[in-house]
Amino acid sequence: MKIFAIDFDGTIVQDKYPAIGVLQPYARDVINRLHEEGHYIIIWTCRTGDHLTNAVNFLLASGIKFDRVNDHEPNNCLQYGPHARKVFADYYIDDKIVGGFPGWATLDQLIFNTNMFE
Repeated sequence: MKIFAIDFDGTIVQDKYPAIGVLQPYARDVINRLHEEGHYIIIWTCRTGDHLTNAVNFLLASGIKFDRVNDHEPNNCLQYGPHARKVFADYYIDDKIVGGFPGWATLDQLIFNTNMFE
């Protein structure tokens, strides 16, 4: 099992903060496949309060599977504490990466058609 921390605005949905943008192509497919293959999905976002509630409700209504929001996988709470500002993950998927977000179709190829988990 690998832990994926996945950003919401600009990554799962088009960035329209504080509104919720349109679901990015293939986002649901790739995230759900990761989850179904036993990986742990953390939604990692700067949203708080009602904006966070709206994002979580959007994910649920869209059928996107995840395990936590802005929180460690439970075993990592022992190491990092329950209130660490940055969640531990093996992989971070975010639109702010150097070079820009390549899109979910490219990530699908990278994740599932390479030996990245060996």
